[in-house]
Amino acid sequence: MMISGFDMHALVGDAVRKACSELFSVELAEGQLQLQKTRKEFEGDITVVVFPLTKLSKLSPEATGEALGKFLTEQVAHVSKFNVVKGFLNLSMSAEFWKGFFAAALKQDDFGFASPNSAPHVMVEYSSPNTNKPLHLGHLRNNFLGYSVSEILKAVGHRVTKVQIINDRGIHICKSMVAWKNYGNGETPESSGLKGDKLVGKYYVEFDKAHKAQMKALIKQGMTEEQAAQQTAIMQEAQEMLRLWEARDEATIELWTKMNGWVYDGFASTYKSMGVDFDKLYYESNTYINGKEEVEKGLAAGAFFQKEDGSIWIDLTDEGLDQKALLRKDGTAMYITQDIGTAILRFRDFPDLAYQIYTVGNEQEYHFKVLFMILKKLGFEKADQCYHLSYGMVELPEGKMKSREGTVVDADDLMEEMATVAQEVSAEQGKLEGLPEAERNQLFHIIGTAALKYFLLRVDPKKNMLFDPKESIDFNGNTGPSVQYTYVRTQAIQRRYAEAHPGFNPKEANSEGHTLSTAESEVVAKMYEWPAVLRMAATTYNPADIAHYSYDLAKLYNAFYQDHQIVKETDEQARNFRLALTYKTGVVIREAMRLLGISMPDRM
Repeated sequence: MMISGFDMHALVGDAVRKACSELFSVELAEGQLQLQKTRKEFEGDITVVVFPLTKLSKLSPEATGEALGKFLTEQVAHVSKFNVVKGFLNLSMSAEFWKGFFAAALKQDDFGFASPNSAPHVMVEYSSPNTNKPLHLGHLRNNFLGYSVSEILKAVGHRVTKVQIINDRGIHICKSMVAWKNYGNGETPESSGLKGDKLVGKYYVEFDKAHKAQMKALIKQGMTEEQAAQQTAIMQEAQEMLRLWEARDEATIELWTKMNGWVYDGFASTYKSMGVDFDKLYYESNTYINGKEEVEKGLAAGAFFQKEDGSIWIDLTDEGLDQKALLRKDGTAMYITQDIGTAILRFRDFPDLAYQIYTVGNEQEYHFKVLFMILKKLGFEKADQCYHLSYGMVELPEGKMKSREGTVVDADDLMEEMATVAQEVSAEQGKLEGLPEAERNQLFHIIGTAALKYFLLRVDPKKNMLFDPKESIDFNGNTGPSVQYTYVRTQAIQRRYAEAHPGFNPKEANSEGHTLSTAESEVVAKMYEWPAVLRMAATTYNPADIAHYSYDLAKLYNAFYQDHQIVKETDEQARNFRLALTYKTGVVIREAMRLLGISMPDRM
């Protein structure tokens, strides 16, 4: 992905080796040469860590850096100047180096990207909702993260299969079913006017209310809270419904099918608004059967043990974990049972699959440690090729959300609210004035969605975060709309010039005689980082690297724009270069934001 002839690390590395040979009469051994990006507070593009070289030079770090810096600026045409800060030699590349690099990058439509399917096949799981409630703010971070990681992996050459496991069975599903059966009076999405997933979620909350009321009565009768939680009439009914479901009771399956159908219709609408998709769907109602079969095999092989009550367990205490139930005493499956079956099934479905990535919140870290250890105990050879992409929770100023209590932030409502906030902020700042109403409404959705995605993705996935809708949509800060606005600026400049010069192609216009200014060099130098940023984001599964890069590039371009004429520049070659720089900056920003799942409007 690096442009041939313009690999700064290789160029400087070779030059430092030559310098050490000629200045100090030594050859650098493996690991002695350390190069890194120059820190923002210092001038330079690339830094040589001098400390490991002092044993060879027999000089102080400062004197070693000075000697190397003088040699490189005198002997290497592309190194223009240097400075030494303690044991660090900061080198600045020449304007000619950046100009040559840019000319080469300009000709590459896929600059920074690897050839499709040039890297191993990867599966990314995300979303994976329960069919007892609508998607909420936490699901938004999950979906945006999983989708973006998938697109980033594609960009570095991986074949990617995007999947979700739909958790459509289990006690939580039965809770909604029992509540609807007892209190629903035949209510449907059509009769209520509610999306199907929201209607089912309503009855999940109703179950919790009834369960708590019954618990309170049992505790008054002398039960402990733990005993009461298992003994309420409505909980007993839900557990019996789960048993009937696994026994394929006709009436239970009919109710389950009907209510799940409502939810799937609701999910499809939400995913469309989110702008995410999947290549294959797995359903827990199918994969738990595979899991039960694998558990039975493990029991027969001695990997698991059975208690007197008939439940099946695994003992992981020697691995620093705990004992874990795999099948209940009545033979019904646990949540982890389907995960066992799903993991094995996926590798069978895709024999060339290199590894699986599970995008699931950090509250499930222990669950995945147990799952991967169970797969090892079963002798599954690809157990080590499963990875948990753990991410922190999204909280609001008022605290943590709770689905069963109905205090979650609904995903549909939040996306709609973001469009409204976009409208309000645009009006305050005078944006979008003069556009037709239909076009404005479409833009409000694009801007609001960009604000939401960017805000949720700009934070390292491992960290918890606080979501602030107003802050996320600021046109001047490190936000999606701010980056979008810079992109729109690049498009407006090109349109303006093209109107007066039809057929102008910035990729072919001559700018050979133009000498780059400092601001122009800084934009190009940031563009140079794009392939490395992309590779790092793919290696660490961290879209935040892409988000911050997009903002930094936009900020540097805006600084250049403020101090340079472009369309009105009278020097033809300078104008040609700046139009080309504008074009390529727009392309890189657009592609970076695309990897975050963010659409870029042409006008704002």
